[in-house]
Amino acid sequence: MARPHLSIVIPAYNEEDRLGASLPLIEAYVRDRGLDAEILVVDDGSTDGTASIASTYGRALKQPENRGKGAAVRRGVLEAAGRWVLFTDADLSTPIEEHAKLAEIARDEDLDVVFGSRGLPDSRVEISQNRLRQLMGQTFNLILRRITGLSHRDTQCGFKLIDRSRTRPLFERMVVDGFAFDVELLFLCDRFGLRVKEVPVIWRNSDRSTVGILTAPPKMLLDLLRVRWRFRRGLYNP
Repeated sequence: MARPHLSIVIPAYNEEDRLGASLPLIEAYVRDRGLDAEILVVDDGSTDGTASIASTYGRALKQPENRGKGAAVRRGVLEAAGRWVLFTDADLSTPIEEHAKLAEIARDEDLDVVFGSRGLPDSRVEISQNRLRQLMGQTFNLILRRITGLSHRDTQCGFKLIDRSRTRPLFERMVVDGFAFDVELLFLCDRFGLRVKEVPVIWRNSDRSTVGILTAPPKMLLDLLRVRWRFRRGLYNP
């Protein structure tokens, strides 16, 4: 059986309602543009009808328990069939149509990873986060720059297009199960010489964020330190 060109991976934890709205939009985008693509939802231990809705529109992978967004994306990438993988959030905070922009840039500039950003001058943030979450994100970005040496303005936008064959060796060694997995990926891309570009996208905040204001920052900080420690010990090396 021929492999699709693109796999659209969506990590989901109790996202029955949002998937019911977003999956038809993704399916219509794939159909209207004539894309050779599969839709792959990774159900991260949901207790609602996430898996049932996902299977209506494509493949559904079921995690035996809730492990975190990073673990779900990692499994989706490793089991995806496409040469390229777009992973996006279930709420489509970045509209699926922005994929066309990322794909064009990846092709024209021969890149391995192209990821959406809310922090560039041409980014269009149409619905903003509340001030506390904005401050939390800005503080995290300053800390990660210090710890990792990365210069990206926004590592956490959940809209990234990757060359699966080039990034698969990294995903096989990644260990962060939580929200800092994006930083782990970009840090490893930087250290192992992959071609990466941050591009402005449209973004509309969802008021149902699962990032806990009190619990997430300490865990993300520990994960950043863990990534740096593992790299220095050579634990990411092929």
